[in-house]
Amino acid sequence: MADAVEHSTTGVGRGGRGSDRLTSRAYRVAWLLLLGSIIPVVMLLVMPLRAPIGPMYWDTFTYYDAANRILSGQMPVRDFFTPAGPLGYAIAAFWVWAFPNGQPTLLLHWSTLTVSLPLMALVLAGLPQEERPLAIWLVLPFLLFSLLSFNGKEYSSFPGSDGFAYYNRQTCLVLFPLVAGLVFVRHRLMLMTLIITSMLALFFLKITGFVAAGLICLFAFAAGRLRLKDAVMAALGFAVALAMIELPTRLVSGYATDVLLLLGMNSGTVLPRVFQALSINFGLVASLSLLILVLMWADRSVIRASLGQFAAQKSSATVGAILDRPVFWLVALTFAGVAFETQNTASQAMIFVWPVLLWIARDFWSAGKLNQTAITVLALVGAIYLPPVVNIAERTARAYIGTVGNVVLVHKHLGTLGNVSARPQVVERAQTMAALYAAHRATYEDVARRGEMPSALLYSDFDFQIMHLMSIDSAIEAIRTLEAQKGVRFETLMTLDFANPFPWLMGRRAPLSITVGSDPFRAVPPLNMASQKAVGAVDLALLPTCPPTPAVAKLAQHFAQPLAQHRRVQLTQCYDVYLHPKFN
Repeated sequence: MADAVEHSTTGVGRGGRGSDRLTSRAYRVAWLLLLGSIIPVVMLLVMPLRAPIGPMYWDTFTYYDAANRILSGQMPVRDFFTPAGPLGYAIAAFWVWAFPNGQPTLLLHWSTLTVSLPLMALVLAGLPQEERPLAIWLVLPFLLFSLLSFNGKEYSSFPGSDGFAYYNRQTCLVLFPLVAGLVFVRHRLMLMTLIITSMLALFFLKITGFVAAGLICLFAFAAGRLRLKDAVMAALGFAVALAMIELPTRLVSGYATDVLLLLGMNSGTVLPRVFQALSINFGLVASLSLLILVLMWADRSVIRASLGQFAAQKSSATVGAILDRPVFWLVALTFAGVAFETQNTASQAMIFVWPVLLWIARDFWSAGKLNQTAITVLALVGAIYLPPVVNIAERTARAYIGTVGNVVLVHKHLGTLGNVSARPQVVERAQTMAALYAAHRATYEDVARRGEMPSALLYSDFDFQIMHLMSIDSAIEAIRTLEAQKGVRFETLMTLDFANPFPWLMGRRAPLSITVGSDPFRAVPPLNMASQKAVGAVDLALLPTCPPTPAVAKLAQHFAQPLAQHRRVQLTQCYDVYLHPKFN
């Protein structure tokens, strides 16, 4: 750089500044931190912890619904539709089985370590000697975001846990080691393994994360970080792995069909979501843009010389020399990051830019002088990465320290899903609102018919989430009473609602061919013969009424035909049920 330091196109700046002893010690500490992180995770998951209730906690139910299906023999994609890739639900099922007492919001977030920790270990194992002093600076932010189960943005002014957007956070935590490997790893086998496994994980976690990773890998190839032979080998390895999964399971083709179906259902929301992603992450994107402009200015003479060399030689090596600079890496990562965030309501946005920021900070810090440009660049690096770090750390502290006055949720049938707490006034309001919704059902049904909810932020309200848990607990008690009265057992249960925790909580089955996480506006496909037959055979379908909402009304209309022969009766003040004709 004109005012700082020249960058090598075959390495990442100038490494190995400390002694061999210090380098070795820092490298060992990085390994100890990475592998040792499993110890507190396991210890906390075997303890009966409670988390403060947070917005949209019911997203957590979808993973337990999926876990119940998987552990009972169903397969994602083949047997039920998923709004995200099947991998997140599969690893969640394993962790739910392995840690039956684990607090759900912690367990689901930490389940990502199944994938992300081995990937980060590949990064450490593949670091060349001169880059090993940086290992600890790669591991620390990775562990911070991996262990603190919070999104980068809050959806309530009250402190609470984030029981939603799991698959978005999972994707960001897999993109982090992928970018770190592309920037720092030079061991060919380690890098190829990292790319193939990362791309496989992202493909089956969330397809938009896979697309973002593909864009990043394409840039790495254009920048000369991947040789043509290596890129071809990685692509072939990925294809072979997909074929090995597809042949015995038909999972890949079924998943591709589901992705296309989801794209069709959401095709009209792309442009508004681009603006949403930019607005939600404005601080990050603005700071990244400023840093890009500053680096462009600082690098102007070198870029101009490289462009002149390309005009004279027109070789791919010259293209790599131009592109393999931090400024262009930031452009590529920002573009890929915004593209990924267009499909997210929340996540740990842009955390995977850190390896490039570390590259930049290291080079400017070690340039030998802190001139005006260097100070500006380092300040912008801090402006980009300190806000998400501080925000997530602060939100963790508020949630687990600032809610010491919370009361635990009293329940009989919720299992670990009821391991939450809330302020006394939130619990009191939940009880009051449930009674009001029941007493004035006609009024709230009229509100729903007009396409409105009692509150525009209903699902983010803590009292709604507590009330929802309470109503589920009461409904399970009522179902058991009804079974005792009739001398029957309802084996298959479904809900005309977003999430269906009843089969998991009652040890029953969910019907085949039904979406996990039924958002009727985004993720419920049209009924086919299989889904109509499955719904028609359901023993009990539950309809929540506290309060009636447009989503519930739309789901009731969606499943009206296969449930036409079921008899609707009131179960509790907050649930009606559709009984199969064989129980009449």
